Amino acid sequence: MALLRWSKKYSVDVKALDLEHAAFLRCLNRLHAAMIQGQGIGVAKRFLHRLPAGVRDHFAAEELLMKSTNYPDLAEHRSRHEEFTRQLNELATLMERGERGLSILLLTFMREWIANHIQQDDKAYAPWLNEHGVQ
Repeated sequence: MALLRWSKKYSVDVKALDLEHAAFLRCLNRLHAAMIQGQGIGVAKRFLHRLPAGVRDHFAAEELLMKSTNYPDLAEHRSRHEEFTRQLNELATLMERGERGLSILLLTFMREWIANHIQQDDKAYAPWLNEHGVQ
């Protein structure tokens, strides 16, 4: 059973970014399923090895689109990306230290990111990008 299912409420109406957001949502669901099966720590560790590069590439793509359309809140959005990246790096550090409960920390972190950043911060740029021809 999926923790979250992709729906229009997660869409920013930019196909490439929606595909990337949907991929992050699938990662969240895979982690959740693994936790139910008692394998959460292994999946969490694999994600924390791969997730930073994927997140970095995704943020770069978002920021490039915002920059190319002169999005007025780019600096603020970029600072939120930097904060998210800092928090993700902290989780990776906890993993290296062998922190207990890592899978639940990562699950909570990703779920909050989807709920707060994608549904609020990213939704804020959607109309601007669409008005400037980005679909």
